[in-house]
Amino acid sequence: MKIAVVGLGVAGSYLLNRLSEQHEVDGYERQPFDRFNAVCAWGTSRHELGKILSPLGISFEQYILHDGKYMRVDLGEEMLEIPLKGLVTFDKHQLELDLVKGQRAHFGVKATPDSILNDGYDLVVDATGNHRAFLPKLSQDFFIPCIEYKVRYNPSPPTDDFYIKPFRHDSGYLWYFPLEKGNGYVGAGDFFRKHLEFADEYNRNHPGEIIKKIGRPIRFTPPRLCEPFYQGKVVGVGESIGTIFPILGEGIIPSLECAEILCETLPDLQEYRDRVLDHFSIFYEIYRLVKLKIENRFNPIRHANLLMKTYRYMKAREERFGMTIRANDLYKIIRM
Repeated sequence: MKIAVVGLGVAGSYLLNRLSEQHEVDGYERQPFDRFNAVCAWGTSRHELGKILSPLGISFEQYILHDGKYMRVDLGEEMLEIPLKGLVTFDKHQLELDLVKGQRAHFGVKATPDSILNDGYDLVVDATGNHRAFLPKLSQDFFIPCIEYKVRYNPSPPTDDFYIKPFRHDSGYLWYFPLEKGNGYVGAGDFFRKHLEFADEYNRNHPGEIIKKIGRPIRFTPPRLCEPFYQGKVVGVGESIGTIFPILGEGIIPSLECAEILCETLPDLQEYRDRVLDHFSIFYEIYRLVKLKIENRFNPIRHANLLMKTYRYMKAREERFGMTIRANDLYKIIRM
C-alpha cells in the first residue's frame, strides 16, 4: 500500500518505521526539523517500551535519562512515597528522530486534507494528536490544558526523583520529572485552567534557569467517545482517537499499543476499530471516574465499582505503569 502518516510524534514515528517494512510510506511533520519538539514529560516504563521497541531492533536502554526509585505524591497533609518498578524519563526527542531515520520523513510540511487525500495514497494515518486534523470533529470532546517547563538547576534540583501534586477534585496535577545533569521537567495540567498558576508557583519556590516552555492541551476523551476512528481512506491513531490514560494523562504507551494494533489489522479497518475499542475499554470506565471527581459528584460507596476496576487494572499491570499499585494510595488520591 501507499501510505501517508501525518504527524511524527511517538505514534506517527513508530508507524513510519514499522509500516515501511511492507509498504511505501511517507511521513509528514509540520514542525521544521531544526525546531522539532517532542512534547510531554518523557516519563514511561522501561519494561514496556523495551518490549515494544525490541522487534524494531532498537534498545530502549540507550535513551534512559533517569531511573526512578520512588514517586512522592503530595496530598498536602500527607506525602505518599510510592515504590517504582521501572518508571524512567527518557530522551523521547532522540527516539522519535531515530525511528524516522532513513525513512521518507518530510519535516516543515503542513499536510492538509486537500493536499494529501488527492495525492494518490491508499491510506492516510491521522497521527496529529489533539488536532485530529483529518477526521470529523467530535460531539463530545474534553481537553486538559497543560504547560511544561524544562528547567536547569544549579547547584541541585529541588528533588532527586519523581514528584506529583494532585489538585482538588482530581482535575489535574503538577509534576516534576528528573532528566539528566540537573535538568528536570516542571509541568501542570488542570481542567479548571489553573495550570499556569500552579506551575509558576512551583518555579518561584524552586528557581532555576528555564530552558524551554511548551504549552498544549491533552485530549481527555476516551476512544469510546472518539468515533469515527476512520472515514474513507483516513484512519486515526493515538491521541487523535483518545488513547490517553485518563487518571495519569499518559499517552506514550497507549499510543504505541494503538499503532501496533493498526499494523496488525491492516487493511481491515473495521477489525482495527473493534480491537481498539476492546483494548481500551477500561479507559471509558476510568474517564467516568475522573469526570465524576471533577464535577464533584463522586461517591465512594455508589461508585466503588469504578474505583475497584481502576485498581484491579493498574495492579495487574504494575510493570506497564512502572510503579507499585497499592489500593490505599489510590483511595487516598481519589478521596483527596
